[in-house]
Amino acid sequence: MDPFVFLDRDGWFYGRGTTDDKDEAAIWTANLIRLKQEGYLPDRDIILALTADEESGDHNGVDWLVQHHRDLIDAAFAVNEGGGGVIKGGKRLSNAVQASEKVFQSFTLEAANRGGHSSLPRKDNAIYQLAAALSRVAAFDFPVKLNEVTRAFFERTAPIETAEVGTAMRGILKDPPDPAAVARLAAVPGYNSRLRTTCVATMLEGGHAENALPQRARATVNCRILPGEPPEDVLATLQRVVADPQIAVTPIASAKPSPPSPLTPEILRSIEETTQEMWPGVPVIPTMSTGATDGLYLRQAGIPVYGVSGVFGDADDVRAHGQDERIAATWFYDGLEFCYRLVKRLTAGEVM
Repeated sequence: MDPFVFLDRDGWFYGRGTTDDKDEAAIWTANLIRLKQEGYLPDRDIILALTADEESGDHNGVDWLVQHHRDLIDAAFAVNEGGGGVIKGGKRLSNAVQASEKVFQSFTLEAANRGGHSSLPRKDNAIYQLAAALSRVAAFDFPVKLNEVTRAFFERTAPIETAEVGTAMRGILKDPPDPAAVARLAAVPGYNSRLRTTCVATMLEGGHAENALPQRARATVNCRILPGEPPEDVLATLQRVVADPQIAVTPIASAKPSPPSPLTPEILRSIEETTQEMWPGVPVIPTMSTGATDGLYLRQAGIPVYGVSGVFGDADDVRAHGQDERIAATWFYDGLEFCYRLVKRLTAGEVM
């Protein structure tokens, strides 16, 4: 289907951004209009900002607003994308609240060599040298480090997982974490990425001619760093793991720290009450995003951010940024109503 044409078909809304995240832009805009039409008077300001930092660069969103118009967005907290409900096998399992996110940082690993003619090969070869270093990076795991958010995530996810995985989640909450439990969760990418900082090779280039020894070989390694872990420590760890002083390990750009948002009772209680009102028995689970949102700029500015929408999605049919992206119409309208009720709980105003 044409990704840039909105299509309503068979109970589904199709189009690029229907789940990430024009759906939420539409929800917050429609609800602000609804509150104005009702004559609702909140006990605090409600500010709507539609931004796109992590999708289109730092010139079009929260980072720019913080730098140039902080007064327009100064707030006690923000509600953002990053969370949402999970459906599996047709059953609503949980409603997630994103309270932190990992920090994006890429590094180059580069080997240089004097080169020569391929008919006269030597043992020193930039490609082999880099390949050996990447193999060491691939075999390395950063240590397990839990914080308030990830600890709450595993505590609340354990009861809704299979018995084996739930037991492993309880095992990693021990001090020290149970090694067998760590190994079991590490086999699941979505859980492994919440246990530790991760670094993975994503791009590779080397050599300049098929009949020449490579003078240069370069790889890009992308890291997703746990909040609060210094990027310079990750650099030092990579250098230690590479274990080759002839390979230069260099940050590509400066990391942008994103401190976790505290699990404030006022926020969580309002989300939990609204969730139980609409979907009794569905747990609210704090989560750390392994990807990025532009909430990091607000967090840097001292404004806590909570990603929650009440929009559910099928865990086995994730199409964000992909082909035939879609959202069920009922899920969209449920999210619309959830956010409306949540805002009224968080503002405790009255209709005049």
